[in-house]
Amino acid sequence: MSPTKSPSTGTLAMIHTVPGLIPVLEPLARQSLPGWVTFNMLDESLLRVTIREGSLSAPTMRRLTCMVWSAVDAGADAVVVTCSSLGPAVEAARPLCPVPLFRIDEGMAIEAVGTGQRIGVLATLRTTLDPTTDLIRRTAARLGRDCAITSILSEGAFERLSQGDTEGHDRMVAQSLRDLAPQVDVILLAQASMARVLPSVREAMGARPVLTSPEIGMRHLRKALTA
Repeated sequence: MSPTKSPSTGTLAMIHTVPGLIPVLEPLARQSLPGWVTFNMLDESLLRVTIREGSLSAPTMRRLTCMVWSAVDAGADAVVVTCSSLGPAVEAARPLCPVPLFRIDEGMAIEAVGTGQRIGVLATLRTTLDPTTDLIRRTAARLGRDCAITSILSEGAFERLSQGDTEGHDRMVAQSLRDLAPQVDVILLAQASMARVLPSVREAMGARPVLTSPEIGMRHLRKALTA
């Protein structure tokens, strides 16, 4: 992996599987990396196929790798993949990528293992829950930290959101957060779409940190790219 052309300037490619993340991450990228320009690449089928198949398949990993290389060919000095379900594909592609390649949840995992020993992970998709849990476990081992991970799937919430029932989705996620909170020191939301629920459960969380990937992920990129 080669260094960027300059620590203060460059081009960042963001690869998405959910179009709604583009307006969330664009301003965060401008704030965290003011000297960088960004461009977005979107392929919803990468996540949809992964959900349909129940796991990340070799063809989907290959397709994501092709998108990463396309981003590099288009002039990207760094690439971030914003879908946590595709995390293992990012890990597989990274050793051969000629520019820094990130997964959006890396910074969140690092912050979690540094915050508390009892870590809770909440997701609405099994295909996101398992890679996120594995990332936390490997991050803790790499940093020499002990941790106990409690992973919860808010079953059915994603289907509600997909059908346009945002209120139903939010109620289910909020209840899962309330159930998880007494068991852990810190909670990670494995999907950025869940962050919308936080204002309604802030009192129940107390002083317990609830981490989301967009803001923390961009801070992690800034630290890595401007070092």
